[in-house]
Amino acid sequence: MNYKITIIAGARPNFMKIAPIIHELENEKSKGTDIDYRLVHTGQHYDKNMSSSFFEQLKIPQPHVNLNCNGGSHAEQAASIMVEFEKELISNPTNLVLVVGDVTSTMACAIVAQKLHTKVAHVEAGIRSYDWSMPEEINRLITDSITNYFFTTSETANRTLFNNGVSEDRIFFVGNTMIDSLLKFKPYFFAPPIWKKLNLVPNNYLVMTLHRPANVDQENKLKLIIDCIMSYSNNISIIFPVHPRTKRVLERLEISYRKLHCIEPLSYLEFNYLVENAKAVITDSGGITEEASIQGIPCMTLRDNTERPETISLGTNVLVGTDPKKIILHLGNLFKGTWKKGSIIPKWDGYAANRVVKVLLELKKNI
Repeated sequence: MNYKITIIAGARPNFMKIAPIIHELENEKSKGTDIDYRLVHTGQHYDKNMSSSFFEQLKIPQPHVNLNCNGGSHAEQAASIMVEFEKELISNPTNLVLVVGDVTSTMACAIVAQKLHTKVAHVEAGIRSYDWSMPEEINRLITDSITNYFFTTSETANRTLFNNGVSEDRIFFVGNTMIDSLLKFKPYFFAPPIWKKLNLVPNNYLVMTLHRPANVDQENKLKLIIDCIMSYSNNISIIFPVHPRTKRVLERLEISYRKLHCIEPLSYLEFNYLVENAKAVITDSGGITEEASIQGIPCMTLRDNTERPETISLGTNVLVGTDPKKIILHLGNLFKGTWKKGSIIPKWDGYAANRVVKVLLELKKNI
């Protein structure tokens, strides 16, 4: 009987993290290794460019099932995922449920698995912002409190788990599977339509993404952020792929700058083409700070905290804070050419998924 693993994906960041793991599992299967997987898409993100295009671009097989749990508040979505995943797991028992990241699907499926007496492994375990106003932080805390096996991206995450009472034999420092995807698919990045439309050239535009409630839910706050950035960006273009959450607020604002270009969310390969060629990135997304750092692109994070401190200590990221006026200093440093250089981040080398699968095969003996 095959050793079975159920892999959970639900939102955009999950897909980059599971893709290399699936590729490694397929490689093991092709060699005759006794291991199989079932891919469950919870449907948490349902915009084509936020979800479905990732399967094609990252060469992930179509999921075995889509639970179609989209829309609603955090509580409604979590409840919907739990109800549907419980049915799924009862119908398709597994040896291990593997969850990734810190989205609602991660937490909800971990809870269901444990209540059905199924072991849970968490990829990207142990990262913390210590900001309980972030839904993702609550998801991390709950998931890690009921996880059996912890796959980590940094020594900081290892220490966090160990200090919280997790025994070292359950912590596996494997690196960052999202960086595996970035490095593997870097040769396939391609320009989105906005590139040709604006005649963009490398190192002469900024990429901006904003979606955190603290930045986008208040109209006046979002307007002030955009006004500050536009006023101190040396009149170069700002490309702003607008998250659905941000779009609702942005539509109520009367913002009109000739150099601000609000566009629909981009596919993975298109977005990273823009990042790879940008002068800098302004964001409140943790994952983008990782991708920018590995590509050596200056990054400004509009948050008061980060769960990815290695992007600051070793990468190209700077924590700006949530006071929009603080970005003025950092934009000044950028245009003066005094931005810091990044260095190598341990195990962010393209082989994290290979390490994950080796551990999964070892765990087979104990499950």
